[in-house]
Amino acid sequence: MMNNMHAMMKQAQKLQKKMQQTQQELATKTIEASSGGGMVKVVANGAQKIESIVFEKEVVNPDDIEMLQDLVLAAVNDALTKSQEMVSSEMGKLTGGLNIPGF
Repeated sequence: MMNNMHAMMKQAQKLQKKMQQTQQELATKTIEASSGGGMVKVVANGAQKIESIVFEKEVVNPDDIEMLQDLVLAAVNDALTKSQEMVSSEMGKLTGGLNIPGF
């Protein structure tokens, strides 16, 4: 019984180490999302941080700031959603689909 517990603890430590390594790797991976037919592009990484926002010149209209705000919001939210999906997918591979809080 004690041998089983020790083996389980070792396995859990290996999984934790692999998960930390995967999180570090994911922080360097990026995804791109856009809105307005590509007029606003947002790049996010696997740490759910926005790395860049790019506007096409045509979308910048001082008379319609609200449209630009909506496009930025849509692209940022899409980028963050895609980033979270990327992380969930990679972590799911490690945990076999188990939902482990914090990962």
